[in-house]
Amino acid sequence: MNILDTIIACKKTEVASRKQQTSVAELEKGKFFANETLSLKKFLLDENKTGIIAEFKRKSPSKGIINNKATVEEVTAAYAKYGASGISVLTDEEFFGGTLLDLLAATINDVPLLRKDFMIDEYQLLEAKAFGAEVILLIAACLTPAAVKQMAATAKSIGLEVLLEIHNDEELRHICDEVDLVGVNNRNLKTFEVSIQTSLDLINKIPKDKIAIAESGISDVDTIVTLRNAGFKGFLIGENFMKQPDPSVAFADFVNQLKAK
Repeated sequence: MNILDTIIACKKTEVASRKQQTSVAELEKGKFFANETLSLKKFLLDENKTGIIAEFKRKSPSKGIINNKATVEEVTAAYAKYGASGISVLTDEEFFGGTLLDLLAATINDVPLLRKDFMIDEYQLLEAKAFGAEVILLIAACLTPAAVKQMAATAKSIGLEVLLEIHNDEELRHICDEVDLVGVNNRNLKTFEVSIQTSLDLINKIPKDKIAIAESGISDVDTIVTLRNAGFKGFLIGENFMKQPDPSVAFADFVNQLKAK
């Protein structure tokens, strides 16, 4: 099995266990469930912001521990302060060292929150809403086009926006009306190799009514300029900030460099 297959097999077991621990009725009683959500689409189109969706993650299967000292509260507050258009929080525990409590901790910020995880069951959408997410990620490599359409419709029905992640031509067929944003992952989830050429190759094939987001492999402001000129409105960056001794300072410095461009 490749890395993605291993993660999905583990995720199925994990979700089944969580369903036994917390009922749907309990999730629906969560304080965030009835709240109106902020729109990542609007934030990405706001010219006063950076277009960056800044990510909090502790580790990854390919890099191991990235940062296990920085706190969610400190880092995400800096992301919000210095103009992040969105904040992505990894909630996968086994492979990325995150939890839903990290998502909850990030709700202190007035910035749209993306639950970053491997979503395979509609139960996870309810969890996302209950713990304060405003956007959820659906990964085409994990789901059929029919499953994307169904899960996206469910997400929309509870007030969540939907980011669909693709990484090749074949996955373009997963794009549907229910999807709000389309992300191109420059990291191949099966091999974890990274190339921004993936984004450049796919941008003109993404429907114009979908906001395009480039994900992974973005480590300098020149890359953002290149991707923006190609048509991308959003840029999901995580490891580049989290691998620094102080992610808050790293993000602030990066934004200042971007403004200078």
